[in-house]
Amino acid sequence: MSQPRILITMGDPGGVGPEVCLQLLADPQQYAPAVPIVFGDAAILQRVARQCGFPEPKQVVPFDPSLDFRAMSEATVVDFGTIDSEAFVPGKVTAAGGEASYQYIMRAIDAALAGKVDGITTGPINKEALHAAEHFYPGHTEIFIERCGRDTGCMMLTSELLTCSFVTTHVGYRDVPELLTIERIGEVIDLTVDAMRKIRKREPKLLVCGLNPHAGEHGLFGDREEERIIVPAVQIARDKGIQIDGPVPPDTAFLAERRPLYDCVVCMYHDQGHIPLKALAFDIAVNTTLGLPIVRTSVDHGTAFDIAWQGKAKVSSMIHAVRLAGDLSGS
Repeated sequence: MSQPRILITMGDPGGVGPEVCLQLLADPQQYAPAVPIVFGDAAILQRVARQCGFPEPKQVVPFDPSLDFRAMSEATVVDFGTIDSEAFVPGKVTAAGGEASYQYIMRAIDAALAGKVDGITTGPINKEALHAAEHFYPGHTEIFIERCGRDTGCMMLTSELLTCSFVTTHVGYRDVPELLTIERIGEVIDLTVDAMRKIRKREPKLLVCGLNPHAGEHGLFGDREEERIIVPAVQIARDKGIQIDGPVPPDTAFLAERRPLYDCVVCMYHDQGHIPLKALAFDIAVNTTLGLPIVRTSVDHGTAFDIAWQGKAKVSSMIHAVRLAGDLSGS
């Protein structure tokens, strides 16, 4: 099998994305057997490399829609030239940073949809910067779903210690109950099972969280979301032959003795899964979007403007994200 070509978007130029990309490119063993192709601004990468003491990229080509990525056999930076690197100030929310990160993403998706690459790994973007550039998306996931022509999808965070998929993500908590339906939970369960089969190479076992404290305690808390919505969705999945338990109280779903029993925990809202996963596996977790016609993984951290361009950011999540993209592209 040929080496998978994985596009890596640099993320917001003012964040830690540039230095994480540089650290990845510095050691081929970190991304082997994939061939990483970074969509970004070469001048920013070169400035960050000098400032942080990292090696500068060896192979740089200007962006052109007609580029043959399959012909690239070594790590390459594709230069968009969107940022004035000398005038650019890191660590701040800027419309320029938001626009640049948006362009990297859109061009990467187009390349993947055209079959020119095997997958995409995204660096961190800043939602405020994205909005300042008048691109009004809650995050990467929604951009990918729209650009790929899908009506829906779901987010999954995965690591060796814990994996979670999410029924809802970037919405306010007051909106979560209205977004929970039997159909939506069933969709996320099906997407999760398919992804886990590819990752684990076997039939997975899932655990489903309740929405309310104590999983509602038989209607004492909430509006009986567990009885009305979650239990029926779990039963439908069970009737399909899926190995699945729940809904269980969220505060006991992630106990150490319980985690090895399940391949993934299906969570009802963002922090229900993000908090335990990041507490356990912040440096190694990978974000991936399920339900797309292309492979997309991502680092599981933000732009970290407070430490940007200081050489402090860890590359481990990026390494795991690229490797997962390569693995999934061959599934």
